[in-house]
Amino acid sequence: MLTTLAALTPVILVIASGYLIARAGLITGEQWHGVERLAFFVLFPAVLFRTIYQADFESFPTFDMGAALLLTIFVTAGLLLAGRTTIKRIWGIPAVRFTSIFQGTLRWNAMIALAIADNVAGDTGLAMLAVAMVFMIPVLNVMSILVLSRYASGTAPSGSRILKDLVTNPFILSIVFGVVLNLSGLDLPFVIEDTVEIFARAALPIGIICVGAGLDLSSLRRPGPALTMGTFLRPVFMPLIAFGIATLFGLEGPAMAVIIIACAVPCASNSYLFARQMGGDAKLMAEIITLQTLAATVTIPLALLLFT
Repeated sequence: MLTTLAALTPVILVIASGYLIARAGLITGEQWHGVERLAFFVLFPAVLFRTIYQADFESFPTFDMGAALLLTIFVTAGLLLAGRTTIKRIWGIPAVRFTSIFQGTLRWNAMIALAIADNVAGDTGLAMLAVAMVFMIPVLNVMSILVLSRYASGTAPSGSRILKDLVTNPFILSIVFGVVLNLSGLDLPFVIEDTVEIFARAALPIGIICVGAGLDLSSLRRPGPALTMGTFLRPVFMPLIAFGIATLFGLEGPAMAVIIIACAVPCASNSYLFARQMGGDAKLMAEIITLQTLAATVTIPLALLLFT
């Protein structure tokens, strides 16, 4: 427990620092959007490319991890969709608010996950987390769009637009390029490799500062059933489901830790943009993101303690 807390505390402190920096006005308005774009399009792709390029895929169970994560996603999504009518009948939660519960339960903040995986399991953890992203990001994006299209009032993008968004996602592209170079056996010129490493070193602190800056404590209201459900289904039940499925695949050690991290971190901050653009309950989504991030200081250490 103490070891896990020691690994997570720096991440938590940097998130808090991002919140304080934003409230102090050192970086404001559109400046934050620029920093976020830098992290999303340059810095995090650099760390993913470098990690995958240098990874020894034969040293960890790549496909078993991917299968366990996908099965966890499908089981969790199936339970949520099967229970939607019951949720509406008992708690009076309409379909449009259900979409925020769905995103809050299934989607994950890869920036926080990368930082925690780096602190908990080092380069091996980063490589495994990058593999998890390959399997999870496309499936979760498509699922979220389909659920919002079905239950919210917005207009869903076309199939070609969804495909374009996936194949131009900088995280996906950097991973694909890293895999290709890894399998080719070619080495990057040392000047290029050192340049990518410098970018990669900047990715995690800047990305986590942006997470903290995006927290909006003023958005919180008195918790109701939808906010409570959207906040705690993910950190409480998804790691439990993931642990059961990963155990069936015989996964343990760093592989199990990375799976639990991927399923326990708060939901993705861009879930708010999905909700806003596709007619979901954007206010509820913002509240879920904020509360999950605050709760993560307790729920992630507990999940790692119980399941790894």
